[in-house]
Amino acid sequence: MKNNRLLNKTTIFLCFIALLYGCSNAYSQSRSYNRSQKTSRSNKKSKRQNDFSNKENDHYQEIRVMFYNVENLFDTDDDPKKQDDDFLPDGQMHWTPGRYYRHLRKTAQVISAIGEWGTPALCGLCEVENDSVLIRLLNRTPLKEQHYSYCITKGSDARGINNALIYQRDKFKYLGHSSERIPFTNKRKRSRDILHVWGDLINGEQLDLFVCHFPSRSGGEKETEQDRMDAAKFLRKLCDSLYRINAESNIIIMGDFNDNPSDKSIQTLIKGSKSKYNLINLFGDAGKLNFHGTHKFQGEWSQLDQIMISRHWNNYLKEGSPRIFAPDFLLSKKNSRGEQNPLRKYTGKTYKGGYSDHLPIVADFLLLLSPDN
Repeated sequence: MKNNRLLNKTTIFLCFIALLYGCSNAYSQSRSYNRSQKTSRSNKKSKRQNDFSNKENDHYQEIRVMFYNVENLFDTDDDPKKQDDDFLPDGQMHWTPGRYYRHLRKTAQVISAIGEWGTPALCGLCEVENDSVLIRLLNRTPLKEQHYSYCITKGSDARGINNALIYQRDKFKYLGHSSERIPFTNKRKRSRDILHVWGDLINGEQLDLFVCHFPSRSGGEKETEQDRMDAAKFLRKLCDSLYRINAESNIIIMGDFNDNPSDKSIQTLIKGSKSKYNLINLFGDAGKLNFHGTHKFQGEWSQLDQIMISRHWNNYLKEGSPRIFAPDFLLSKKNSRGEQNPLRKYTGKTYKGGYSDHLPIVADFLLLLSPDN
């Protein structure tokens, strides 16, 4: 009897121990599960925060705008209607296919280098001969990977050079363009047309771009001033026509103006009929620029290449971004006085194999996107 009672007490004690162990294990598993759930919720929260952060970053799209005078980007074919004989294989410049292809590759190198992480969304070019040159530039060089499209003027320049725009289709939806002939006071004057391109941006707004190459100073600065004044007044009228339709027009004007920001033609161009229609010259203040200028003549730098924008478009300007692109590979070695020049293609008729007699300019803009973009 005693043995049975002892057995029963032992059984009850063991059951009690088992019960305590089970509760303890269940509690431990519960805490482990809760910690796991808490960690999972924390990870999910962190992921949502990262997703939100990434989404916030995606609310802006950067638009890099570039202008570049590419210095006589001719093909090697004769155009009987233009004075392009110098840039033929048997011409004074001995413009061979090898030199032509080399210049294409170098031009592509500059456009790629100025893009840093990619290439500019919008790139204005001047001194381009024709469509075939652009087709080869965009399809037979590393620029092929960037999926550019282009448009070009059909001007009356005696040598046959034109203005062009290349643009990335995912950042600029092309709607149309026109080749605007300048009405000169001198009826016999022939020059490059102004390229006007319009299209939609990813934020739903329209952008109007003008790519220019104003008449040169060849023949004397004062003697040719009226030609540049004619071009400036005509371009100002084109801008005013846009403002009459939309007082908050987005306008970019870029080009080689063959005048400095303080010269009469540029001052005429930027001044609107109302102050709110004034244009902003992003390269008008030499003190804010990172380099001496874009063109050097007889030892003096000039800021002939400029980008001007409307006041509304200025809202999107990335502060501090307007700059002259002047890496070492575009410049000659420093002389004994520490001076440099653009590493150009020709010096006179001597082939140097460089890039251009002008340096490119660039500015960045940030577009605020809607949640649907």
